[in-house]
Amino acid sequence: MRIDTYFTVAEVDPPALESAVVVVVDVLRATTTLLEALANGARGVYPTASTEDAVKLAHTLGRDDTLMCGERKGARVEGFDLGNSPREFTREAVEGKRLVMSTTNGTRALTAAQHAHRLIPCAFTNLGAVARVAQGAERLVVICAGREGRYAMDDALCAGHLLRRVLGDAEGELNDASRAARALAGFRKPSRRLFELTDGGRALLEIGLGDDLDVCAQVDRHDILAEMRDQVIVLTGD
Repeated sequence: MRIDTYFTVAEVDPPALESAVVVVVDVLRATTTLLEALANGARGVYPTASTEDAVKLAHTLGRDDTLMCGERKGARVEGFDLGNSPREFTREAVEGKRLVMSTTNGTRALTAAQHAHRLIPCAFTNLGAVARVAQGAERLVVICAGREGRYAMDDALCAGHLLRRVLGDAEGELNDASRAARALAGFRKPSRRLFELTDGGRALLEIGLGDDLDVCAQVDRHDILAEMRDQVIVLTGD
C-alpha cells in the first residue's frame, strides 16, 4: 500500500488524486462538525470554498430545507444559520436538511480534493469506520486541512492514528509526512487538554468555544462513513 500524507492543502497536486482514496482531516472543526450533522440526520453537506459560493448555492437549492453553515476566524458567518461548532448540529437543528458549508480551512481542503477517486472526510469521531475502508486501498492519500495554510498538530495527530489503524505493524510505502504523523500518534492521544495547547484550540478558547474540543477529541463517537458524491457529502456504507 502506498500512503502519502500532506500537512497542508498547498502541497497537494489535485490531478494526482484521481486514482486514489483520499481522506480529508480537519479535526478543529469542519470534518468533526459535518460528521456530527450527518449522524444527526442531515441529508447532505455541500462544501464550498467561499461564503459567496455558499450563499449562491443555498439559494439555488432552495432555502426552505437548506441551512447555510460556516465560520471565519472561528465565529459564525454573519447571516448564516449555523456556525462550525459540532455542538450546534443537533438532530433538532439539522434532521432532513441540506447543509451548505464554508469554513476557513476544512471546506477548502474538501473542494480541492473533489476529483479524487473516492473522497472521505475523517475526524477522530469516525476514525474506525474510515480505517476499515482505507485498509482496502491500493493508494491512500491523507490531506490535513491545516490552519490558515500552515501545519496543524491536531490534524497530523488524527492522520497518524488513522495510519496506525490501517497499517498495524506493517511498514507500507510511506512518504515522510506519513512516517512523521505515525510516529506522533505513537506517543500522543487526542484529548481536550492536548487540543487546548494547539493554535486552533487556543483560538477556540479565546472566542468561548472551548467545549467544542471535548467533542473533537472523542474517538469513534460515531460508527459512520461519509463520502463526497457529485459534490455533496452523504452517509454511505463501507
